[in-house]
Amino acid sequence: MIPVYKPHFNGLEKKYVNECLDSTWISSKGKYIDLFEANFSKFIGAKFSTTTSNGTTALHLAMVALGIKAGDEVIVPTFTYVASVNTILQIGAIPVFVDSDPETLQICTKDAANKITEKTAAIMAVHLYGHPCDMDPLVKLCEENKLFLIEDAAEAFGTQYKGQYAGTFGDVATFSFFGNKTITTGEGGMVVCKSQEVYEKACHIKNQGVSKTKEYWHDDLAFNYRMTNIQAAIGYAQLQTANDVIARKRAIALSYQSNLADLPLSTHKEQPNCFHTYWMCSVILDDAKIREPLRNYLKEHGIDTRPFFPCVNTMPHCSTDDIFESASKISLSGFNLPSYPDLTDEEIKHISEVIRTFFNELSK
Repeated sequence: MIPVYKPHFNGLEKKYVNECLDSTWISSKGKYIDLFEANFSKFIGAKFSTTTSNGTTALHLAMVALGIKAGDEVIVPTFTYVASVNTILQIGAIPVFVDSDPETLQICTKDAANKITEKTAAIMAVHLYGHPCDMDPLVKLCEENKLFLIEDAAEAFGTQYKGQYAGTFGDVATFSFFGNKTITTGEGGMVVCKSQEVYEKACHIKNQGVSKTKEYWHDDLAFNYRMTNIQAAIGYAQLQTANDVIARKRAIALSYQSNLADLPLSTHKEQPNCFHTYWMCSVILDDAKIREPLRNYLKEHGIDTRPFFPCVNTMPHCSTDDIFESASKISLSGFNLPSYPDLTDEEIKHISEVIRTFFNELSK
C-alpha cells in the first residue's frame, strides 16, 4: 500500500534523541526546547514562539492567552479540521461559521465581513492543505473592526503570502507537528505571538501557572501543555532539512498537475503572490458522486487516499442549519493523494496512471 503520508527522517533525529536519553533530560526541560523554539522563530521570521504538546492545545492556549472568553464569537471557516472549532467551544466561545473561496479553498473574507457582530472577538484564518489565506484583506478587516486575528497554520509550515511566512500575520498563530505534517515531532505544536505580553501569558499558563518566585505555587488556572525535550530534539533535527522537504513536496504536486491535466478534475494550484507548500496534494473532482468509487478503485490498487474534511457545521456537537454552497461543494468533491517526501517519481506516475485508467473504464 502506498500511504497518503509518512514522515521523512534525515538521520539527525536519532542522534539528538539519544543525546536526550544519555543526558536524562527527557521531559519538558532541556536544551532542545530552546533550540527548537529559537530556530523555528528564525525560520519563519517570528518574534516569539513557544512549544506545546500538540496542535490542538496550541490553538486552545493561544485563544486563552489572548483573553478570548465565554460568550465571545470567533469567526471560522466551516471547511476546516474539527480542532479549529472544538477549541473555540472548549473556552466557551461561539464559533460563527463562514464559507470558503472556491479557488484557494481558504476562508471567504467577504462572508467573514458579513458575520461580524458586537460580540465578535476574533477571526480564525485556517491555512488549509499548505496554501495561504488571502491575508491582506483579512488583516485589514481585523484592524478596522479591532478584532484579534488568529492563524491556524497547522498545515502550513513554510507557506508564504507575498513573501511573508504564514503564522506571522496574526496576533497569534499555531502550528502542528503531528506525524503527517511537513516537519514532525510525533505529536507537538507551537504558538507564535506578536506581543511579548501574550507570549509570556502563553508560557505561563501552558506550565500549570507556576510562580516565578515561589516554589510549587500556582497563581493562575492553567494547563500542562508542554512539549518534551525528546520531541523538541526531533523537531530541531527536522528543521535542518525542512527546505529540502518542502522543495520535494512542491515537485510532487507539480508532477501530479502535469500527469492529471486533461482529466475531469482540478488540482489545488498555487495562486499569485503565494507559496504553496502542498502539505497535501489535493484533487477536486468535477463530479462529486465519483469520489468514493475512485477512492475505492485506488485502494484496490494499493493506493491510500483521504477525503477532504467534512464541513464542521454538519457535525452533531456544533450543527447549524446554515448552507455554505462553496464549502460544501469543495468538501464533498475533494480528496488527497499520497504526498510524502520520499514518494518516488515512478510511484507518482503509477498513481496517475491508475486514476487515468479509472476514468477510461468509467467512460466505456
